[in-house]
Amino acid sequence: MNERGGGAVRRIGWVLVAGWLAVLSTAGVGHAASAGGDAPTRTAYLAERLRENPVYVTDQLPRAVPRSTAPEFAEEARRLGVPTYVIVLPSEVDMGSDALLAGVHDRLGRKGLYVSLDESGLTDVQTYGVSVPGAQDARRTTMYESPYDATAHEEFRYFVDVLKSGQAAQRAKAAEKEYGGAYPAHEPANWHTTQTDREDQSFGTGVVVAGVPLLALLVTVSLRRHRDTRRRTVAVAALALSGVLAFTASQIFDDTTTGDGSYPTVADMRARIDRVAAGLRRDPLYVDPESPPVLDAAARARLRKRLGALHLPVVIAALPTPMDDESRGSADLLAKSLHDRLHRSALIVLADPASGMIDTFNYGARIDGGYLFDRPHDLSYAESSARPGADLGSRLDKLLGYVAKTPPAKPNSEVAPTPAPDPKQDLTLPGLFTGDFKPGLFIGTVLAALLFGLVAAVAALVRRIRRRGGHQADAPDRPSQSWLRQTAARELDALGKAVDPAGAPSAKQERRAWECLDAAVLLLDGDSDARIDADASPADLVCAIVLARAGLAAARDALPTQHVCHRNPLHGPARKVRPAGRKGRVSPVCEACRATPGTVLRLRPTASSGSGSAVPYPTLPGPLAVLGDGAGIDQLTREIREHYGVH
Repeated sequence: MNERGGGAVRRIGWVLVAGWLAVLSTAGVGHAASAGGDAPTRTAYLAERLRENPVYVTDQLPRAVPRSTAPEFAEEARRLGVPTYVIVLPSEVDMGSDALLAGVHDRLGRKGLYVSLDESGLTDVQTYGVSVPGAQDARRTTMYESPYDATAHEEFRYFVDVLKSGQAAQRAKAAEKEYGGAYPAHEPANWHTTQTDREDQSFGTGVVVAGVPLLALLVTVSLRRHRDTRRRTVAVAALALSGVLAFTASQIFDDTTTGDGSYPTVADMRARIDRVAAGLRRDPLYVDPESPPVLDAAARARLRKRLGALHLPVVIAALPTPMDDESRGSADLLAKSLHDRLHRSALIVLADPASGMIDTFNYGARIDGGYLFDRPHDLSYAESSARPGADLGSRLDKLLGYVAKTPPAKPNSEVAPTPAPDPKQDLTLPGLFTGDFKPGLFIGTVLAALLFGLVAAVAALVRRIRRRGGHQADAPDRPSQSWLRQTAARELDALGKAVDPAGAPSAKQERRAWECLDAAVLLLDGDSDARIDADASPADLVCAIVLARAGLAAARDALPTQHVCHRNPLHGPARKVRPAGRKGRVSPVCEACRATPGTVLRLRPTASSGSGSAVPYPTLPGPLAVLGDGAGIDQLTREIREHYGVH
C-alpha cells in the first residue's frame, strides 16, 4: 500500500472513531437528562437549600418532623465525621430518591454522604466522592430493625449508631434473617406508647387496682371468718394494697407523650402557609418547588395567560396536602389559611401533584356555587391512578376555561372548616387514671367476684369429693385394733403439735381444741405416761380419733365440727337431716351418707375380742354411744369428763 492509500485509511478510521464518540457522548447526555429531568426546578431548589445549610427539613411536615428539629439532625450527622447532607421531604413528593439525590449532588457539586428521609423514616442513602464503608448495610439494618412508630429523627439516629458501630454488615444480615422476607415471623417492638396503648394500660390498671385487692379481701374474710378478725383492718389493708398497685402502675406506665418528644413551634406551623401566600402575592400560579414537576414551562405559561385573562380573581397553588401538615391533610383548612394570609377575595384552586386532586374554594369571588359544584368529573379527579399528576396542567387549563364561562353571581364564601387538632394535644397521652380506667374498675370488681365464687365452688366440690372418697382409707366400717391404735396415735400427735397458744385462731377455738385433746387423753392415757394404754378399747380409740380430728379442725381455723356422722363417726363432719318422709328424729350424716346411707360402724367390745364379735358401735358401753343418738362434739366431751369425774 502506498502512502496516499495509507493516509486515506487513517482518515476513515479517525472519522469512525469520532462518530462513535459522538454517539456515546449523545447517549450519555440523553441519560443524564432523563435522570435529572426536574433539575432546573426541584433539584436546583434543594441544592440551593443545602448550600445554605447541610440539613434541609421541609416545612410541609410540622406535625411529624418540625423544621425546628433540623439542628438535631445536624448534631447526629456530625458524629459520622464526613460531610453529610440530609433532606427531609414528604412521602408524597419523595419519589425516586436515588435519582433525586444524584440530581441534588450534581447541582450542589460537593462530595459527601447524602441521606433522604420522609415522615416515616429513612428512604435512601448515597455516597459521592467519599468512602463510607457499611452505609448501605446500615441503611438496610435501620429499615429492618426500626419499628413502624419510629420518627424520622429516631431512624436517622439509629442509622448513625449502626454505621458507627462497625458491625453494619453483620447486623444487616442478622436483621434480614430475623425480619426479612415477604411474611416475617415477627416485627420489631414499638418504641412509643400510642393512644391505643394508653387506653389498654388504663383499662388493665383499673382491673388490677379493683380486682386484686377485692379478691384478697374476699378470700381473707372467707378464710378467717371463724377467727376474731377485725374486718375494718382487713378493708384498710385492701385499700392500701389498691393504692400500692395504682402507684406501681403509674411508675411503670409513665409515658406522657407519644413520639420522640418534639413539638412543632408556632413558626413551624406557619412556615408553609407564609411561603405559599408570599408566592401567590407575586404570581397567581404557585408551584411547590419540593414536588416533582408536573407542570412544564409551557403549561405554566399557558396557565398564567389564562389567569390574566379571567374576569374573576383566581389563584392556583400546586402542592400536596400530607396528613402531617399544618392542616392535618385538610384542603379546606389549607385554603382558609391561605385566604387569611392573602387578605383578598379570590377563587382558590388547590392542585395536588401527588394525587391529581383539584379542589376549588370560593372566598369572595363572583362565581355561582352550583355551577362550580357541577363541573365535570375530570376537573376534580385524575383519570389515571397510575400517574395522577401527569395531565394536571391540561386539567387546570380546562378548569380555568370552565370558570371563564361562569354566569354572573353575587360574591360567595366558604363555610368555616373545623379547626385542625392542636399538635401538642395530638402527641400528648391521656392520664393513666382517665378514659378506660373506670370501666376497668368495674370489670375488675366483677372478675374478682366471679373468681372468688369459682374458687369457693371448686373448694366445696373438692371437700365433698374428699369426704365421699376418703371413707375407705380414713373411715373403715370394721377397723382393726392395730389400725385404730396407729390412727389414734397419729391424730393425737398432730393435735398436740397444732395446739399452740401463740398461733391460735381465737380464744374460743383454742379452748375447743384443748377440750378435745384433754378428753381424748382421759380415754387413752390412764397411766399418764404419754402413751396409749394397752387395754384401750376399740370404742375409746374411735372416740379419741373423732375428738382429735375435731380439735385439729379448730386449731387450724377450719370449719368447726359440731357433729359427726351418726352412721360412722369416722366419716367426719356432718349436718343434721330429717329422714325421708319427714318422720322420725333428725340425725347428723356426712355428705356421702346423705346421698347414700353408709354401713354402720361395727367394733369389737374389747381389745382382745375376736374379729367375729364386732357389733354396731351404739350398742357398746361408753361415751361413744351418744354419737349414735345424734349428739355433738361438745356433748361428747362433757360425757367423757363426767365419766371420769373431771369437772
